[in-house]
Amino acid sequence: MGSTAYVPRVHLVGSIPLENSDAALRTAATLGSSLARIPDGETGDRSNWIAWQHSVFTRNAQFSTTRSHRAQYSARNFLTIAPGVAPDDVTIGPLGYAKAAVDSYRVFLRLRSEGVIPDDTRFQVSLPTPVGVVINFFEPAARPLVEGPYQTALGAELDIILAAIPGPDLAIQWDVVWEFAMIEGWSWEAEWWGEDAFTDIVETLADLGNAVPPDVELGFHLCYGDANHKHFVEPTDTRSMRDVANGIRQTLRRRLDWVHMPVPRGRDDIDYFAPLSELDLGDDTELYLGLIHLTDGIPGANRRIASAGSAVTGFGVATECGFGRRPPRSIRQLIGIHRDLLTAAHH
Repeated sequence: MGSTAYVPRVHLVGSIPLENSDAALRTAATLGSSLARIPDGETGDRSNWIAWQHSVFTRNAQFSTTRSHRAQYSARNFLTIAPGVAPDDVTIGPLGYAKAAVDSYRVFLRLRSEGVIPDDTRFQVSLPTPVGVVINFFEPAARPLVEGPYQTALGAELDIILAAIPGPDLAIQWDVVWEFAMIEGWSWEAEWWGEDAFTDIVETLADLGNAVPPDVELGFHLCYGDANHKHFVEPTDTRSMRDVANGIRQTLRRRLDWVHMPVPRGRDDIDYFAPLSELDLGDDTELYLGLIHLTDGIPGANRRIASAGSAVTGFGVATECGFGRRPPRSIRQLIGIHRDLLTAAHH
């Protein structure tokens, strides 16, 4: 494996469905120094990505439920702004992300002091984009009205995290999911931002990135969904992800530390990776390809690594998405595949 195009480093997207953050951090830490940043596992209520945010809205008297629907990550009632509430008066929060991050950071510090977590590993906090949350829980007519207040609330959560965790210890990842539904023209999502959705999406993502101070690492997880281990639409190739990554890099006013892109299990062909030959991230941005799959292990990962190497070099490896919707009993086996790939890369 020493001659392949990938380098021996791995990335964990976020969720690790073990019993608590201590167990998740300990399990992730077995990957050692090849893991530059370590998430708390988004355990408990947070294990199903943003599903837990539904309760934030149902507790808010400014919103009312309308009709039942099945969202990508939860079966819930759509919400809208309650009768008599002026859209300009809508306020949201707290969201819970800051409290979870601060609580888990204490565990991170304890494990680092015990030597479980390497000293140079950062604590990773993954946050959803406002669009991703609002699409899942609100009626179409309410979404543009709720997006701004939710972004304000998310900014307040980020401020608390930045105040509580020193910059050199912290890494912020923005999870970008439903934006790709718009870019790919999938269902009604394509109508939110109109004909020039791509430009607006990139500018919005860059704004989120610019909110992260320069001493904090910044990354983006690009995603096509993972409900029931299926994408909302299968990417034809990496073209859209390449364009979004290039756009973010060109629009940001600060350093971009990493980008993560999924690789479907069935795509070990060169055509899928070919657009990455025009990826322009620069030497200071790490690329992670989510090409590890539990179902075909090391052989499947090696096939995808070889094909990816025809278009891009210097990438690290990961899974397509977080582990949150997997049986907990499979997590250590999946981490073991990461370790085996790392071991092979050193030989």
